[in-house]
Amino acid sequence: MSEYQYYEFLAIDRPLTHDEMKELRQISSRARITSVSFTNEYHYGSFSGDPDEFMRRWFDAHVYLSGWGSAVFMVRLPIESLMPQVVEAVVVDGLLDIDEADDHWVVTWSRGESGDYGYLEENESQSWMARLAPIRDELLRGDTRSLYLGWLAAVDQGYIEEDKGEPWPAEGLGNLTAAQKALADFLEVNEDLLAGAGMGSPDRPADEPSDQEKNAWLAALPAEEVQSLMKMLLAGEGLKTERWLRNRFTAWQRQLQEGGLEERPGRTVAQLRENLAKAQELRLKKERKDRERIEAQRRKERELYLTVLAKDFSKVWDRARANVLKGIASSYNTACQTLVDLSDAYTLHSTPEAFTKELGRFMADYLKRKSFIERLVKAGIWKG
Repeated sequence: MSEYQYYEFLAIDRPLTHDEMKELRQISSRARITSVSFTNEYHYGSFSGDPDEFMRRWFDAHVYLSGWGSAVFMVRLPIESLMPQVVEAVVVDGLLDIDEADDHWVVTWSRGESGDYGYLEENESQSWMARLAPIRDELLRGDTRSLYLGWLAAVDQGYIEEDKGEPWPAEGLGNLTAAQKALADFLEVNEDLLAGAGMGSPDRPADEPSDQEKNAWLAALPAEEVQSLMKMLLAGEGLKTERWLRNRFTAWQRQLQEGGLEERPGRTVAQLRENLAKAQELRLKKERKDRERIEAQRRKERELYLTVLAKDFSKVWDRARANVLKGIASSYNTACQTLVDLSDAYTLHSTPEAFTKELGRFMADYLKRKSFIERLVKAGIWKG
């Protein structure tokens, strides 16, 4: 088992200062440090820093991978980005943790050792951050499907009891974003469980609300909240104000569409497992049809090729003979394949007996070529 470990941290909202980069250098002399990132790989030894502290003080996203299959993805979000009831509904200790740190949430998706160690190959480590980082921006826009996926990973691993309900009736599980699909892969969520969860999941509304929705929501905002927002803008807190607005508007939309998180019943884990079985059946049926389609196409192409051969058998025999006379392994392989093709072409457009007769004449000059004969015997067209 490899001792390989990979750590990557990304600063998104603001670059690191010169002093912060110097402080990070004191923690690791080997790390690759830029104004927006900290990356280190270990083939022996381990990271001397604290990922939680790194996220609290400097960074907005973190990926950890190990050669024994452990994997962690973390994002830091402003406190106004998630409603407390969402956090409470979805947390699963050790698998999906959401911790409050100062004025931020730190969301951590974790998975233990993988049975598929090849999935964490070293040369693929650097691709994960680029694939997963958009999750943070999606959460800032109010798209909580990535949190649902963390909960679903816990279901997959048997951490949630069968009679427990899903945290909320999530929308758009049948049409995940590229980053959300990457997260499902990262956590190794069972593909049939994920497809089953998507059954009956309504489409997610467009990210950009209509003017009518905006006007209705703004008209209902209390005057004191509007004044508070204006003060935040005047104080230069535009980004914070935008996030607060998006969060409040998303909550209003959800309450309008669903009657609130608590009022609309979701599916139980047992029901999701029933959907898993249905999704698996559909997947296997599709895979069988795909194999049949590919095999039918392969047969069609093969028959067309054999029809071309049958137009001039003598020319193909001559080609096989020329390859045998070269006397090298690769040419023997080519000649053997040509004879196999001839056998099939005779069966399709003449008779097997006619091929056997022609093959006997062909082989009369090559009976001492042991290596070539061994290939024909293995291919099943010569008895030796």
